[in-house]
Amino acid sequence: MKKYKFTIRGNDYDVHLKDIEDNIAELDINGTIYEVEIKSEIKASKTPKLIRKPVEKMPGEGQIKKTESTGTHKVTAPLPGTILKINVTVGDVVTEGQNIMVMEAMKMENQVQTTKAGEVTAIKVNVGDSVLQDDVLIEIG
Repeated sequence: MKKYKFTIRGNDYDVHLKDIEDNIAELDINGTIYEVEIKSEIKASKTPKLIRKPVEKMPGEGQIKKTESTGTHKVTAPLPGTILKINVTVGDVVTEGQNIMVMEAMKMENQVQTTKAGEVTAIKVNVGDSVLQDDVLIEIG
């Protein structure tokens, strides 16, 4: 693997590192093979690990949801991102395919559109909010 030259107490040594497996190194020192145990501290990582709880999805969950009890449609985030602009207010009437919001995701601006026409009954986010995929953004009645 690697070759080194050492001088210890005036004696020269040609060291060839042949193999390392776990903490055992096989060295060729001046033609003689040695197995050397490597002792080292296990360094703790300075970077904390982020552990997220898994999100359970309901069957049939998608971008537009219809709640049977209230008759409202829920527009959800297509992917994780940040809300840049909201183009509607509560009480506005929207048409199918209308751009209702702009969000940034993966360093790109994405237009969020509705697939249902109706009246905006609730806006669940504000400009600057970070959202995850499938978070409810707007409810349309």
